[in-house]
Amino acid sequence: MWNYQSQEVIAMRALVVYESMFGNTEAVARAIGEGIEASMHADVVEVGAAPVTVPADVTLLVVGGPTHAFSMSRPTTRRDAAQRSAAVVSRDRGIREWLGALPGVKAETEATTFDTRVASRIPGSAARAASRRLDRLGYSLVAAPASFRVTDIAGPLVDGELDRARVWGSVLGAETAARRPSRPIS
Repeated sequence: MWNYQSQEVIAMRALVVYESMFGNTEAVARAIGEGIEASMHADVVEVGAAPVTVPADVTLLVVGGPTHAFSMSRPTTRRDAAQRSAAVVSRDRGIREWLGALPGVKAETEATTFDTRVASRIPGSAARAASRRLDRLGYSLVAAPASFRVTDIAGPLVDGELDRARVWGSVLGAETAARRPSRPIS
């Protein structure tokens, strides 16, 4: 982003942290990151590789994971998923543990959440649970939790969900950029 008054480039960055069992949530996270890239740089990282604190230059944090047993995954639900497939992406740590270990927040970081869930009307949402956790940590929640649908527990994603995720990411990035005061790069 260019600041015409000071003629300096303004650095804004998003961090998309995801947990994925069968690759569906990873695909959604990457599509969200692609959408955000229209407005700011976006790093998309698997929760096992996520930083232990949110870096100071992150203006938008997006956290997502699959809905397991009506909420965020637990070690037992991840083990169950691993028994279904040898190709499980997030084995050891989920967003529940990552969020549980995060310290408090700086006021200038905005956040939102997403999840993947089976297309039926089963109650519960990993995104809503993660959103409540971010709110308790002091993040400014800037969008309602979003759910992206899979056809079955292991997927695939319902047709059109990746496009919807890109659009959602694009809107998140644009709205965040529009709210941010200009900050020169240090």
